[in-house]
Amino acid sequence: MKHLNITVTGKVQGVYYRATCKAVADQLGIKGFVMNQPDGTVYIEAEGDTFALEALLEFCHEGPDRAEVAEVRSVEGTFQGFKNFDVNKKKR
Repeated sequence: MKHLNITVTGKVQGVYYRATCKAVADQLGIKGFVMNQPDGTVYIEAEGDTFALEALLEFCHEGPDRAEVAEVRSVEGTFQGFKNFDVNKKKR
């Protein structure tokens, strides 16, 4: 199991990015969370196997129909042992 910290930039807020990301993560069996950031980006922490995380990253580059993804940055992080994949409303 791996842990990724992912930041997505572009037109990614107000386009159902978080909700769609949750649906994709749930389908792939990924645990973690997604949230909007005050700077207009979307931040994701995701845990799963390599195949599932690669599939999530593919989604991140595309996003939902109304999104315009400019960049996706991901770095490996420390495994947290998340139990679910949540949409966090509160911006950090």
